[in-house]
Amino acid sequence: MAKRTKKVGSIGRYGARYGVRAKTLVRNVEVDQKTKHICPSCGHQKVRRISTSIWQCGKCNIKFAGGAYNPKTEAGQTAEKMLRGEIEIPKIPEEKPEKIKPEKEAKGE
Repeated sequence: MAKRTKKVGSIGRYGARYGVRAKTLVRNVEVDQKTKHICPSCGHQKVRRISTSIWQCGKCNIKFAGGAYNPKTEAGQTAEKMLRGEIEIPKIPEEKPEKIKPEKEAKGE
């Protein structure tokens, strides 16, 4: 029997259901999560997904938490840059409470 999922890949299991756009998004996520990623500890391209947000290196056998589909998320990379000092941490402006004047002074008496 011929292979029927050459063009569509792993989303061929959905058949004619759910629409092209939804299936394309699912395919891109699945391809990205199943590829091997670079280990933050040893630097080899041996990191595989064990479970949701749990990743393990095949060489140094380290387990670490990451994103659900990628070992490093954009938010996590931004936080690391802030900790290293490459990005300034935005400061929240402090609100100063206004002084409440007594009613007599406010009216000019």
